[in-house]
Amino acid sequence: MTSPTTTAGIDTGKDSLDVALDTSDLALKVENAPTGWKQIVRFLKQNRVKRIGIEASGGYEQGVVAHLREQGFTVLLLQPLQVKAFARFKLRRAKNDRCDARLIAQCAASLEAREAPDKRLANLASKLTYVEQIEEDIVRFQGRLEHTREPRIKTQIREDIVAMRLRLKAEKKRLVAELEVHPDLAKRFALVIRMPELGQITREEAAALAGLAPFDDDSGKHNGHRHIAGGRARLRRSLYAAAFPAAFQWNKALIDLYARLTKRGRTHKSALVACARKLLIYANTVVQRGTPWQTNQAAA
Repeated sequence: MTSPTTTAGIDTGKDSLDVALDTSDLALKVENAPTGWKQIVRFLKQNRVKRIGIEASGGYEQGVVAHLREQGFTVLLLQPLQVKAFARFKLRRAKNDRCDARLIAQCAASLEAREAPDKRLANLASKLTYVEQIEEDIVRFQGRLEHTREPRIKTQIREDIVAMRLRLKAEKKRLVAELEVHPDLAKRFALVIRMPELGQITREEAAALAGLAPFDDDSGKHNGHRHIAGGRARLRRSLYAAAFPAAFQWNKALIDLYARLTKRGRTHKSALVACARKLLIYANTVVQRGTPWQTNQAAA
């Protein structure tokens, strides 16, 4: 008879998945494919698992996460920064897939479970990522054009850029049309697609997930600069891009914040990061309340 447990951890790879339990040495390694996901479900049910932790891994985890949620399991998607911090707390130095899965299980067991994110958002996120990848490709090709002297090649690059711009316009139109089918999602736009937890988390957690939380670098008499690290890069770039016009043109609270910080000696980049973090806090508050933005919410 197996010992009862409630939490498992999954270490994700492109081709395989390692599963371990938080209170047992039992483990499983399967293919990261539908056949392997079914094996995981049988293993979890045999061991009375109700909750699973899995570390975000460049999208390779999306299939198994969706499958497990469909089977009724509570799945916590952990950020690498969370797992690394937990490993340091536990003084763990051993590093292999099985050990990582056990660590993820124990990390998930220590966290409060939340309602699963809206499953519509994962599909929208992949489409938003494709839109951003096209934009990145256009920038790369423009750089290539600037450094090319051969007329024939320059013509080809220009044609590629035109084609990518047309594709970008079409993909944005499709994404907006799909959002408009769901009025509740259309109200919240791209930010919620990148952060489905929005509205269910604290302002500190939101900032950490976006990689906008400042970390101290102090030890003894050494006072290092505070810096941001980790988090979701695409989300962070979107917030940073949104904060730039907001802090200079249309959001009085952010305009005032930027002015106060730069007056105190903060650099332009540091002040803009603070504005991006504040913008995220505003968004989290709006989603929590379920009401449109109002200027007097700035103090929230």
